[in-house]
Amino acid sequence: MQSLWMVFAALLFSLMGVCVKLLSGIYTTPEIVMYRSLIGAIFMFFVVLARKGSFRTAFFWQHLWRGVVGVTAHGLWFYALVFLPLATAVTLNYMSPIWIAAFLFLIGIVKRKVGFEWRLVFSILTSFIGVALLLRPTIHADQWFAGLVGLVSGALAAMAYLQVRRLGELGEPEYRVVFYFCVIGSICAALACIVSAYLPGSDGVIWHSHDGYGFSLLAVIGVSAAIAQVAMTRAYHLGKTLVTANLQYTGIVFSSIWGILIWDDALGIIGWLGIAIIMGSGMTTTFFDVRHKMAATSATFQEAKKRLMQTSRTGPEKE
Repeated sequence: MQSLWMVFAALLFSLMGVCVKLLSGIYTTPEIVMYRSLIGAIFMFFVVLARKGSFRTAFFWQHLWRGVVGVTAHGLWFYALVFLPLATAVTLNYMSPIWIAAFLFLIGIVKRKVGFEWRLVFSILTSFIGVALLLRPTIHADQWFAGLVGLVSGALAAMAYLQVRRLGELGEPEYRVVFYFCVIGSICAALACIVSAYLPGSDGVIWHSHDGYGFSLLAVIGVSAAIAQVAMTRAYHLGKTLVTANLQYTGIVFSSIWGILIWDDALGIIGWLGIAIIMGSGMTTTFFDVRHKMAATSATFQEAKKRLMQTSRTGPEKE
């Protein structure tokens, strides 16, 4: 069940989010993104060497597209985080699975493919209802632009995830996809650090100094994000796209649990109901996917058995 790699990725991404929150008063957002990508690139560099892999790729432009779109999605989301309530910004970001379903539907229309999996789309919408119950987002009349930015960030994130799957279909291994994403993210975030240092309200420092506490958390962010990216890439490459997208919602459950354990967050009955809906939808989607694959395997086995019996009855053909 390859889509379950997304659950592991969601857990690591939630751990990364905890460390980002703990570092928010020490480093700027572009700095955290830069170190996350840089440490991830260094980590993946040694992973590639250990596996005797290759950095050479025939799909540079596809990697560049995935990197630029992914980094842009992060940047727009961070903008939304600044000008929107946290719950609203996170909810808009978690619309990416819905965008994935919409993009796949449009692609199916263009390519005239039938058999769109409405059951999985319904599961995604159900999970999103759970997210809304858990976070209870709000938005004011003067926040419409930031809300639009957050909406676009979710759409771009969906495009990045689909590009991850496309790179997998082209034969690119997970480690190479993650390595180039980290390299491109490092460059873009470093440029953002320089620009942000000269913006009004900035302290004018491009890169702040480190201590043991800050560096340790940055290392956890970089390594956990890199491993999570590998797991996510594998899930989108080998698993069913809509199942993987729906399991992405488990990340918000993990984040809520971290909030309870570390910051004593209180969820309330509605919040726990939202978690139950998210988990129930994820388990239901996984169950139906496993059952579908078992049925397909059984049908293949029965067909092979039938052909074998026919061959044994008629005997080998004589020339």
